[in-house]
Amino acid sequence: MLQLARVTADDVVYDLGCGDGRLVIAAAKLGARGVCVDIDPQRIRESRANAERAGVAERIRFRNEDLFDTEISGATVVTLFLWQSVNEKLRPRLWRQLKPGTRVVSYIHSMGDWRPRETVNVESARGPRKVFLWIIPEKAE
Repeated sequence: MLQLARVTADDVVYDLGCGDGRLVIAAAKLGARGVCVDIDPQRIRESRANAERAGVAERIRFRNEDLFDTEISGATVVTLFLWQSVNEKLRPRLWRQLKPGTRVVSYIHSMGDWRPRETVNVESARGPRKVFLWIIPEKAE
């Protein structure tokens, strides 16, 4: 997902529904800054502990918040591993809050009729899976 989004040290990667924090930790190891967002306080504790073990906790902020309420306008990359229905419900917020050029990457689930800029197939333990990339366009005035 990070490769498809072409994450660099200049990025701020938000993982909505971060779970154990592995995506943001990997981004921090590339030099990026990150934000882990999860509604489950146990998952935030786990992601913080994993980031500390990896030596990148100082590059990451941890938010125990609902992904539909958290402020995301500071992101340059948003990563998602949610469900199709959640992606589609989240889509208007992404469109409203993210700046043009922000990359949105989703593992397995699309955004309905929002056409991705790029789609790649990756191998997983359960067989091939899709990863989707969208780029927030310039907004019409």
